[in-house]
Amino acid sequence: MKRNVFITALAFLLLSLCGTHDVRAQSDEPTRVDYNNVRIKKIPVAMQCWTFRKFTFFETLEKVKELGVEYLQPYSGQVLSKDTGDVKFGPDLTDEQVKLVKTRLMKHGIMLASYGVVNFENNEASMRKVFDFAKKMGIRTIVTEPSYDDYSLIEKMVREYNINIAIHNHPVPSKYARPETVIINVKGRDGRIGACADTGHWMRSGVNPVAALVALDGRITDVHLKDLNEFGDKDAHDVPFGQGKANIHDILAELTLQNYQGYISIEHENPDEVDNPSPSIKKGLDYIKSITYYEGYEQILQSNNGVYNKHGWNHYGPGYFELDNKTGILKSRGGMGLFWYGVKMFKDFIIELDYKVISEKTNSGIFLRVPEMPASNSYIFHSFEIQIDDGGSGLSKTGAVYDAEPPRGDAGKAVGEWNHYKVTFKGKNIKVELNGTQVVDWNAEPRGKIRDFAGEGYIGLQNHDDNSTVYFKDIFVKEL
Repeated sequence: MKRNVFITALAFLLLSLCGTHDVRAQSDEPTRVDYNNVRIKKIPVAMQCWTFRKFTFFETLEKVKELGVEYLQPYSGQVLSKDTGDVKFGPDLTDEQVKLVKTRLMKHGIMLASYGVVNFENNEASMRKVFDFAKKMGIRTIVTEPSYDDYSLIEKMVREYNINIAIHNHPVPSKYARPETVIINVKGRDGRIGACADTGHWMRSGVNPVAALVALDGRITDVHLKDLNEFGDKDAHDVPFGQGKANIHDILAELTLQNYQGYISIEHENPDEVDNPSPSIKKGLDYIKSITYYEGYEQILQSNNGVYNKHGWNHYGPGYFELDNKTGILKSRGGMGLFWYGVKMFKDFIIELDYKVISEKTNSGIFLRVPEMPASNSYIFHSFEIQIDDGGSGLSKTGAVYDAEPPRGDAGKAVGEWNHYKVTFKGKNIKVELNGTQVVDWNAEPRGKIRDFAGEGYIGLQNHDDNSTVYFKDIFVKEL
């Protein structure tokens, strides 16, 4: 059940007052969370062009490319190029100028993720001008800061154009300086209308960024990520991520827990670095990389614009897996079958995923190096299965390489709780970690039902039978 506005605002107030970074309101009662144990996902990074406001839009593209950033959040008013006079990025661009912008973006391998902060009057003509431009440019999110409370026309545009709206917060005395104002205004509105969470401006207003994110859970559409040298000081300035008072680690951990599907837009506003913000940005990007658990991994059950899909996956045999396309959680139905990822074969790799069972007798597993597209049940004799069966023992116990190598101990969690598997397959060696405990370290060989095995193959998830419902989520693979 979603928290109501009063409870959410109350929880935010308590969190802000306590100023801690390990509290999360999941329901009516806040729950303690140890952010240090969160496996931070890789969230795509965009550059807010205001960071390079002393430069033209085309010069900004060069600098963003040098930083290795592939997404951009432009704003209206930046001069397009030294060669185009006073032409500025925005809805007044001609078709020829739009084509020129798209050509330059393609040349640099950069995509427009969002656009703003841009405002419009509360009338259809003003809004359509911005929404039409966003559609023409392929922009998915418009960042704005409305002066009015009636969002009915905004909602109409969102539904017609299928473009998100993110409500930005400037510091006090801005209308949206505190997140509860956004919560009240978006309540009951289309889910594509949410917040643009500006962590730096929250800090200037004395708002704990982590607490604000918790309060906005489920309604965060965009993030302006900043780290400041001081908290609660309107004159605080930007510093590289990880060097200030924002607690960037916990911010990214909280976004991970929320399964945030948007971008983190870097907006570095330090006035002393306006001529060359790149060195500080580079330090910040390196810090983000250092705390991202899934750096170098590929998420093989992916989402597109916040919607998960089964693209690249196939199913062999009876039963199926149903997918919650909002959360990315798979749920098995019937069996015995295999849900396998057919995009590529993997040789040496690490696979990590979360799973949970509904009964001690739930039977499932993760198949490794399936040598060819399954056309019969023979794949079970030529690939390895990492077992899920809390009611089993020895070679059929959770953590075992099924029918070949037993686990060293029992590291599973209680029925109904999420477990984390990390399996490393390098050469012939298989290492299995369950909830952080290594339970298998085995040099593979034909044994038990396994007659032989290949040097590379597909990855698959088993749906065993009607009484063995199992859930999977967050499936990541890192090739070695």
